Amino acid sequence: MQTARRRRASAFTAAVAAIALLVTGSIATTDEPAYAVDYPSWNDVLEARRDVAAAQAQIRQIRAAIAAITAEVERTQAVAEQKGAVYFEAQQAFDEAAYTADQLQAQADEAQLRADESRSRAGQFVAELARSGGGDLSASLFTNPGQADDLLSRLGFASKITEQAEGIHAAALQDQNAAQALTDQANVAKKIRDELRIEAQAAYEEAQAAALEAQTALIAQQENQARLEAQLAVLVENRAATEADYAAGIAAQYGSGSSLDAGQIVNGWAVPTSGYVTSPYGYRVHPVYGYVALHTGVDISASCGQPTYAASGGTIEYAGWNGTYGYFIRINHGGGVTTAYAHIQQGGILVQTGQPVAVGQQIARAGTTGASTGCHTHLEVRINGSSTDPIAFLRNKGLSVG
Repeated sequence: MQTARRRRASAFTAAVAAIALLVTGSIATTDEPAYAVDYPSWNDVLEARRDVAAAQAQIRQIRAAIAAITAEVERTQAVAEQKGAVYFEAQQAFDEAAYTADQLQAQADEAQLRADESRSRAGQFVAELARSGGGDLSASLFTNPGQADDLLSRLGFASKITEQAEGIHAAALQDQNAAQALTDQANVAKKIRDELRIEAQAAYEEAQAAALEAQTALIAQQENQARLEAQLAVLVENRAATEADYAAGIAAQYGSGSSLDAGQIVNGWAVPTSGYVTSPYGYRVHPVYGYVALHTGVDISASCGQPTYAASGGTIEYAGWNGTYGYFIRINHGGGVTTAYAHIQQGGILVQTGQPVAVGQQIARAGTTGASTGCHTHLEVRINGSSTDPIAFLRNKGLSVG
């Protein structure tokens, strides 16, 4: 939004200038340089970069959350599948128990029928025995001796009926007991069947609910990631536009060689590399040779190969090997001011003697050549040949190191 406003302001300024040219034959000027109105500041660039970095950090967090939730989804789905298998086995057990219960019930019903029939036959025999007078045969034999044969015959018949009745009664009791046992077994089977089904169903539903909950969380995070990535795309586009406008402003003011990565440029000067001070200007114990000597510059931390930029515009006076400085560059900025950059990595000098350079233009890659204990940038500032504290010099220009 801010960049868009600046572009509109730039278009308005250009329109005003064009009208002035048509009316007066010359381009109207203002007291403030055009770049101050038309182009974003370095703070705008940093703000755009911070927005992108914040969005990227959020996306990284979301991706980490998605990875964790994905693992949870896989775990819960595995549990659901396991519970589903248990449910399947329980269903099979239920089906078998149900079948067994039905079979036992059928057998129990059949046994009950047999028992009922046995009791019915036993009752008929008892009734027949009562009608035959089987209980009074012995008395009749003594009181009616002339009818002995007939009475004995009836007694024998009644005895057989009694034996059959007893046998039928015993069979009826056995059938009744068998029917009751089968009924009891059927009831037990039905109870087991119902318990298995309920338990398996509950386990499956619990596992399925956990899997659905994890899946819902995953979908929500994926949607969140998609939203953040869409926002990031806009922020990246805005950052690119802001940086491009800033670079155009720097080029308009200081020349096309200036680099956006040089950072903030104030009053034609820039900090030549990003990092903190590891060894300040002044006397110190030399880290390699161990004696006390004047440190005529300042060491700024830098990773091997990190870009080194020209602190200001000027002409390359020297670019090459320089004793304990290792690979070395010196720039003449005019007015008796020079800057120097030491311990450049081998092959890291990107300019030649006599070449003009712009403020913020990359001139080298940091290294540890010469008398050095590690990769860094040694920066020197000299005024009329005499060294001065680079930190204080840059501070006077409105810049800070580290």
